Amino acid sequence: MNLPAELQPVLAALQNVGRPRIVGGAVRDWLLGLPAKDLDIEVGGASFGDLHRVLAPLGATDVVGRSFGVIKLRLPSGTEYDISLPRRESKTGAGHRGFKVEPAPTLSDAEAAARRDFTINAIAWDPVAQTLIDPHNGGTDLRARRLRHTSPAFVEDPLRVLRAMQLAARFDLSLAPETAALCRSIAPTFAELPVERVWHEWEKWAEKSAAPSRGLRVLAETGWLAHFPEIADLAGCPQDPEWHPEGDVFTHTGHCCDALVRDPDWLDAPPRRRRLLLFAVLLHDIGKPATTRREEKHGRLRWISPGHEAAGVPHAEAFLRRIGAPHDHAPAITPLVANHMVHHHGGPDGLGANAIRRLARRLHPATLADLAAVMRADARGRPPLTGDDSLPLIERLLVRANELELTDAAPRPILLGRHLIAAGLRPGPGFKRIIDSAFEAQLDGAFADESNALIWLRNNLPGGPRPQA
Repeated sequence: MNLPAELQPVLAALQNVGRPRIVGGAVRDWLLGLPAKDLDIEVGGASFGDLHRVLAPLGATDVVGRSFGVIKLRLPSGTEYDISLPRRESKTGAGHRGFKVEPAPTLSDAEAAARRDFTINAIAWDPVAQTLIDPHNGGTDLRARRLRHTSPAFVEDPLRVLRAMQLAARFDLSLAPETAALCRSIAPTFAELPVERVWHEWEKWAEKSAAPSRGLRVLAETGWLAHFPEIADLAGCPQDPEWHPEGDVFTHTGHCCDALVRDPDWLDAPPRRRRLLLFAVLLHDIGKPATTRREEKHGRLRWISPGHEAAGVPHAEAFLRRIGAPHDHAPAITPLVANHMVHHHGGPDGLGANAIRRLARRLHPATLADLAAVMRADARGRPPLTGDDSLPLIERLLVRANELELTDAAPRPILLGRHLIAAGLRPGPGFKRIIDSAFEAQLDGAFADESNALIWLRNNLPGGPRPQA
């Protein structure tokens, strides 16, 4: 395992007092060929005093985790490492925090690893002997792309089910049947979880997924989908097989989420935009269960869902509240849900300039680039169909948005209060009416720059046109 050079003196110092091990997600990620971030070090056979004594000369030490046997070491470079003693956890109450945690320096490697949630997270690296320590066969599970619990103590922490959801999605894993059974057995304990912890796991799903449908499948296999009824209602909601040969809305949604995370636009996006887009795709058809019915269309009975875009907005808002999403997320996500079919509304020539300006305004704070990413995912989420009927329309919309310089921003009013004052008007209630009328005219293409906005103003001032000063 390739470790930073600055860590070598730390490991040498720790070796003098105990058995240092690199533990947790960093080892898992290294074995998967991913960058090993957040290196955590566990030291068996040492006391807390020993750890502090040998670490203090190497950097700043924060001992706020003394009761848990944890020291945060900040090296002169600014890099921080968590260095801890093996510890023993015992269940003392309900919920994610109902544990008594105490350092246990004499635990063996196997005993220390047993407290970890999944076998793939219970692999350690001995930096001295340069060997893996894998007492729970996590390496075998990792090669099989299998997520399996480490011990029966798994059931003591209900948060681990949601961790299974986001880990399966991030690393394209399937859940071992025996682990799924344990998860089903503790489904009622979901209520014990604080909403901020629920959000933390969904946040990872939305930012880091490689195969988001794997996480949704974990929720379905474990019975935990019932805790998110807006998503659960998608399962079994029918779609017309000519347009959606892949199956019901839940199946379609999984395909769409997987399509999004393969889109270069999503892969290159910062974490917040990734998160907003994946939630928008997850929720884009959330209105279908309430609107789907069987009706004759194009000469035969079909499943249709008229108005599902707008109907999905309150359901999307309810889901985001349920998982504890930040308050600024719904305003950026719901316009994408409400407008994700708009590329089909412009006829064969697509949307005109006025319609695109108004669409960009409706989407704010989301953008037309965001909407295009959601629509591409929707189009590609219908295997074996490839989206050839929709992708050209989406591309045409983006080309026109680029021409109008509206791809990444909503139109802004050109005519402002200062223009009205310069025209001799006094500030008052009528200001807003004039500015609003001007903005509507701007969206309709009456003017596109300041000089033409001033001409429009002179011609539309109360009392009729005025001469130019």
